[in-house]
Amino acid sequence: MRSDATGGAPTPALDEVAERVRWELAVSAAGIGAFDWDLVTGELRWDDRLLELFGVRRDHFGATIEAFEALVHPEDRSRVAEALRLAVETCGEYAAEYRVLRPDGTTCWVVARGRALAGPDGRAERVLGAAFDNTAVQDGEARVQRVLEAMPTAFFHLDREWRFTYANRVAHELLGGVTRQLAGGVIWELFPAAVGSDFERHYRDAAASGEPVTFDAYYPPPLDAWYEVRAWPTPDGLSVYFNDVTDRHAAQVLLARDSRRTAMLAAVSEALTGTLDPEVGVGRLAQVLVPEVADWCVVTLVSESARADWRERLRDVGWWHVDPARRPDLDRYAELRVSSLTDASFVARALSSEVPVLISSGATEAIERVLVPGPARELVQGLGPGSAVIVPLHGRDRTVGLVSLFRDTGRGTFDEEDLALVGEVAARAGVHVDNARLYAEQRDLAATLQRSMMTDPPPSETLEVVVRYEAAAQAAQVGGDWYDAFHQRDGTTVVVIGDVVGHDVDAAAAMGQIRSLLRGIAVHTGDGPAAVLHGVDEAIEVLDLATTATAAIVRFEPGDDAATTRVRWSNAGHPPPVVIDETGQVHFLAEDQAGLLLGLQPDTDRSESVVELRRGSTVLLYTDGLVERRDQSIDVGLALLAERLAGLVREERDLETFCDELLRRMLPPRREDDVALVAVHLR
Repeated sequence: MRSDATGGAPTPALDEVAERVRWELAVSAAGIGAFDWDLVTGELRWDDRLLELFGVRRDHFGATIEAFEALVHPEDRSRVAEALRLAVETCGEYAAEYRVLRPDGTTCWVVARGRALAGPDGRAERVLGAAFDNTAVQDGEARVQRVLEAMPTAFFHLDREWRFTYANRVAHELLGGVTRQLAGGVIWELFPAAVGSDFERHYRDAAASGEPVTFDAYYPPPLDAWYEVRAWPTPDGLSVYFNDVTDRHAAQVLLARDSRRTAMLAAVSEALTGTLDPEVGVGRLAQVLVPEVADWCVVTLVSESARADWRERLRDVGWWHVDPARRPDLDRYAELRVSSLTDASFVARALSSEVPVLISSGATEAIERVLVPGPARELVQGLGPGSAVIVPLHGRDRTVGLVSLFRDTGRGTFDEEDLALVGEVAARAGVHVDNARLYAEQRDLAATLQRSMMTDPPPSETLEVVVRYEAAAQAAQVGGDWYDAFHQRDGTTVVVIGDVVGHDVDAAAAMGQIRSLLRGIAVHTGDGPAAVLHGVDEAIEVLDLATTATAAIVRFEPGDDAATTRVRWSNAGHPPPVVIDETGQVHFLAEDQAGLLLGLQPDTDRSESVVELRRGSTVLLYTDGLVERRDQSIDVGLALLAERLAGLVREERDLETFCDELLRRMLPPRREDDVALVAVHLR
């Protein structure tokens, strides 16, 4: 060994060389030869020791598997070939003991061991192995023993009666916690915990099948360790080598726990972010946490109200039981639980302390004592929790909810890892509830502001007008979508739909100005749709509003007879109105040439079109948020709209529910744009 300049310990590189040299010397001393069979080229390479063992010269050896088989005793060839075939097919171990007919006429016994190695495609490409002369049993055993003693891996051999015939030094060291005397002892008597375990099952399978086995298994105290075991049958018993892999197994357990934790948190995030409704999102937690963390669960929201009775602030919004047969009892318990809680309950304690409350055992009796007598107490007896934990959900400045988790008696209590995981779940859920409530408040405020700028449609004996407005999913986002319906001085009804470019406060302000301008011009002049749009163009220029907008105006006039209504319309770059005629057919009111947006060219000519519709028809106006998405063109959206309308017509709904159902079927859960909708039915 070489030390450093200060005379310190040998360098690691030199240690590795020394270890390799020691191994090579040990193998050489044992008289072991090596072989390498290339399955791709068919070449079989032997080292000098193996050539000597088989009694052939290198220039006389064919270097093929057929050349090797020719040297094997005829009675042993099929067995050796089968062992090689299985190793190649399974990329597994190769083991054989056979006779060799040397060219000089002598016979010797050879013991061979090897392994098939897989290539990139998973199929075996090479077989590597070694062999030694086992003819002189005493000398052979001595040589093998020296090799085995030099091995850094534990090794032992069992005879056909399951008695230890040999165990090397490392095996004695690893198994010394049970017995120091292995030789002659029956394995099932020396190691009774192995009876009925994976050890016994695999050892007996290998002995019965004649096939090698590899497995990991745990042996309880006093060994208290995990072992990686490889065993292969021999003519006189079973050879076994094994390593202590307790540290590796512990690392795998930690990795599995981390994976479980990551998967759980991902599922929680998916459940929470799948909706902006706090009740729906948090209510889903119960099914995420069961059965991974608990056998059953109840999720509670806490309101901000300042009611004197704290129970009135609680509302159970989600619950789940791992056993379907017990879910009806849990359903009933969730209905009664809050009103049955006493001031001494664990829920009250968690709510006031704002820290988790753990019931490590006897949860059924403990919870019964803090419930008022009645059905809820009886239901807890039937549900029979053994342990429980109530965890607060913290928002930014208060407790916004609770998660109550319960385990059956046989499962055991919640450990520190469980509590840490539940704590992280609770933290995420608390922030979600807070954000969802803030979003809802801002969304409602924005929608209220938006709707305050739009008036209700006027009453009409001949028309039923229904309006809808849906704000975008982004909180506090007001925009430029609008609708309007009003009478002109001659009694005709005008319906307008429009969308100012933009989605901010400026767009909303511009929308209010253009809406007022259009309404004022239409009422003052009494003009038709095209002239009104032309007037708005001029007003935008004169007033220097510096905005653009789409709009469609439809005026409903008396028809040629009492059974018809004349519909006159003009379009400024807006999606076309839709008509559902009295027979249920759907078609669009498209003009020959699409009009420019308002505000682009003040002197542009505006055209208008006229159609006679029979009573019973419906005209639908809408903004582009109904039919256009980032991932969906407007043409696709219009085709989908026609399909949805045709389906709704067949369902024969009233106009109010018709509009609600159309929005539900057309809009995604998270809307990217505002949507305004006006439906006019000709009575």
